[in-house]
Amino acid sequence: MAVVKEIMGCSMVEGSSFVSSSKVLLNHGFQQRNQLLGRPLWVPLETRGLHLRRVVRQPVAAVSEDLMKASAVPAEKAVKFKVRAVLTVKKKNKEDLKETLVKHLDSLTDKIGRNVVLELISTEIDPKTRAPRKSTPAVVKDWSKKTNIKAERVNYTAEFTVDSNFGDPGAITVTNKHQKEFFLESITIEGFACGPVHFPCNSWVQSKKDHPGKRLFFSNKPYLPGETPAGLRALREQELRDLRGDGKGVRKLSDRIYDYDVYNDLGNPDNGINSARPMLGGEKIPFPRRCRTGRPPSETNMHAESRVEKPFPMYVPRDEQFEEVKQDTFSDMRTKAVLHNLIPGLKASMLADKQDFKLFTDIDCLYKDDSKVGLHDEQLKKLPLPPKVIDTIQESSQGIFRYNTPKILTKDKFAWLRDDEFARQAIAGINPVNIEKLKVFPPVSNLDPEIHGPQESALKEEHIVGHLNGMTIEQALEENKLFIVDFHDIYLPFLDRINSLDGRKAYATRTIFFLTPVGTLKPIAIELSLPPSAPITRAKRVITPPVDATSDWTWKLAKAHVCSNDAGVHQLVNHWLRTHACMEPFILAAHRQLSAMHPIFKLLDPHMRYTLEINGMARQTLINADGVIESCFTPGRYCMEISASAYKNFWRFDLEGLPADLIRRGMAVPDPTQPHGLKLLIEDYPYANDGLLIWGAIENWVKTYVAHYYPSPSVVISDRELQAWYSEAVNVGHADLRHAAWWPSLSTPDDLASILTTLIWLASAQHAALNFGQYPYGGYVPNRPPLMRRLIPEPTDPEYTNFLNDPQRYYLSALPGVLQSTSFMAVVDTLSTHSPDEEYIGERNHPSTWSGDAEIIEASYEFSAEIRRIEKEIEKRNVDFSRRNRCGAGVLPYELLAPSSEPGVTCRGIPNSVSI
Repeated sequence: MAVVKEIMGCSMVEGSSFVSSSKVLLNHGFQQRNQLLGRPLWVPLETRGLHLRRVVRQPVAAVSEDLMKASAVPAEKAVKFKVRAVLTVKKKNKEDLKETLVKHLDSLTDKIGRNVVLELISTEIDPKTRAPRKSTPAVVKDWSKKTNIKAERVNYTAEFTVDSNFGDPGAITVTNKHQKEFFLESITIEGFACGPVHFPCNSWVQSKKDHPGKRLFFSNKPYLPGETPAGLRALREQELRDLRGDGKGVRKLSDRIYDYDVYNDLGNPDNGINSARPMLGGEKIPFPRRCRTGRPPSETNMHAESRVEKPFPMYVPRDEQFEEVKQDTFSDMRTKAVLHNLIPGLKASMLADKQDFKLFTDIDCLYKDDSKVGLHDEQLKKLPLPPKVIDTIQESSQGIFRYNTPKILTKDKFAWLRDDEFARQAIAGINPVNIEKLKVFPPVSNLDPEIHGPQESALKEEHIVGHLNGMTIEQALEENKLFIVDFHDIYLPFLDRINSLDGRKAYATRTIFFLTPVGTLKPIAIELSLPPSAPITRAKRVITPPVDATSDWTWKLAKAHVCSNDAGVHQLVNHWLRTHACMEPFILAAHRQLSAMHPIFKLLDPHMRYTLEINGMARQTLINADGVIESCFTPGRYCMEISASAYKNFWRFDLEGLPADLIRRGMAVPDPTQPHGLKLLIEDYPYANDGLLIWGAIENWVKTYVAHYYPSPSVVISDRELQAWYSEAVNVGHADLRHAAWWPSLSTPDDLASILTTLIWLASAQHAALNFGQYPYGGYVPNRPPLMRRLIPEPTDPEYTNFLNDPQRYYLSALPGVLQSTSFMAVVDTLSTHSPDEEYIGERNHPSTWSGDAEIIEASYEFSAEIRRIEKEIEKRNVDFSRRNRCGAGVLPYELLAPSSEPGVTCRGIPNSVSI
């Protein structure tokens, strides 16, 4: 605690000449009061220093107690003195011509009164006006002089005059009379006896011509609603009303309004019936709500919102949009994607027989480290291009036109072919959250048999008993040796429609794994199901590990179909639905119902960064009709309906926390003697092992934070903003499931800590585990094909002869084609990339001043230290040869839950929020 006070605090009294003046008052005492009252407490600004040491929770004006008593005497007047504001404004690095012209125009007009004006607001009410006490307006100085400064951040100053009875500064207003918006990072007020008063802003301040009202910012001191000082109560409520809006009209890009809507903007019925998509959200197809844009309906369907296509931006509140560094990263990745797809695109458009990879070496040619040239000389000569262009392509094909080698190929190029690697990725890959303990054998479907056929599985004892190391099935079940990845029920209802699509073929798969004595898994059977409309002999088929060359290729194809199922569920359910879409209502509700000065808003703030923006971009280019997801994944136009089906039938907020999810899947059993209160059935389960460390750190931090502000259930229940936040997130944001009995109550501090821990886990670690390995594992398409184009041939099929004659070619023809593969690779490369401005778990912008509560700052430093300790523990685990699922010959370390990362595609790092 002493360290925090030393860093943050009030010892600015030793470095500020404003406060030196107040020391004079204290030393001279009452006998020199009249002399002091005759002059303002002002010292030239250039002599002052800014020392951030500790935050005192209740700053007071720079006057002595005696002076305050004297000011109460009717004959005496309150002394006036000056304080200084230091504004930190973040500059854009790149400007177009229009922005440059407007900037210089603002520089000129600033000199004649079209400037930036501040007003300081007290926490106290003036008894005369019955309104909050205010300073005189203060103009920001030197704006025009600093116009051409190239620094990323520029500091400006302004001087306020306040009375000695002003009280504590609690808010500040900003009026921007310029033509152009600016990004205000923070304001620090110097000159009060307590030291600096910090106002975290991190917001765009719009021009008065676009938004006539004043922008309001509160100090970093947190207040529960019932504790709000009298001078701030009305402002607190008005600010929330402004953020909620009135639910009417089309939103402008400069607006800061948060509201809800259904997913009725994924299709474009104006382009024809093939571009129409069903509305997600409502009784017919339940789904979480998204951010409202207010766009008018389409011309042909009043229930479908009109589309906004690239390059035009989708509305999200202005402060949710990407900052410049993040935007530049996205632009760079789009350029890379174009370059990476240039050569495959030329081949596909100019050469005959262009759809498929013919050999595995054709895939290898996509990567920089391969020794072969991207286009062979004889292929290049066929292109209708000038010789110089062909020479350039040959020279560049090893560089910018080619992809980085995915991590899955770096330690063992053929690891993906092995059964042990196929199984290892179920617990240490990009989708380690679907594996379950097998509870009954054979497994049974929960689908309606009248619609979807018999519930019984085709798996029989003879399929697996020979792979159980001498155990019976009953013994293996009893000893927790059998596990399953079951995609049967989520895919089967859609298979008739999927398999009728051009170039799409899928099964609903089940895969059985056996836990070996050394703690690794091995696949022992794969069940492939088709809808009941298929011939009875093909409806259910079981493939077992190979015994000859033909069955080896059949087994490879079966595993590819499992991986394709897995890729779809990973992207549509576990990634998009559970971490992106289901988080959005909680974020919208937080901005609408929790004041910026609410301690829970301050806790959640870093975990909401960029999520609305990335979700809006997803609606525009990823999950929309004919977008990347539909183009690259087997379900095609039915992708989002599968996501909605999982929301209706599977998603439960109370089971989204890691311990609850592990127990739900049977991967752990409750055990109060163990850390985190559970015992894993697979001891070496890297995702769960590392995840529980992160979960525990988040949980301890949140419990400490909650206990500080909520000592009893009554405080939780009486917090009207908190209750409104949770109620709105459930009843409006998740309206289609609002009546579910499983929603947690919010009545006690423990309830609140559990809800917040789950939200922070989902936004940070869970999303990281599911996202940042997409290119490292999926960038080599045979390892995780996002779609399949052929079923496995039966001996009676015409294709069976082709399969026997050239099984490699048949296998490659079943995978995505060349352009499908490279398009998918470009997208997951972008999604796996960390931006240079990423904020990782345990980090905060302005770590010593985001809260004005010194005890909380101290606790946040302890949380950061615990995250660093966890990172070192993960490093140790990855070189421990007893952990065979993350260490060994050709085995990739598990780093997806390692907290920190460098920019780029690193297969590690936990950002605070769903920011990509």
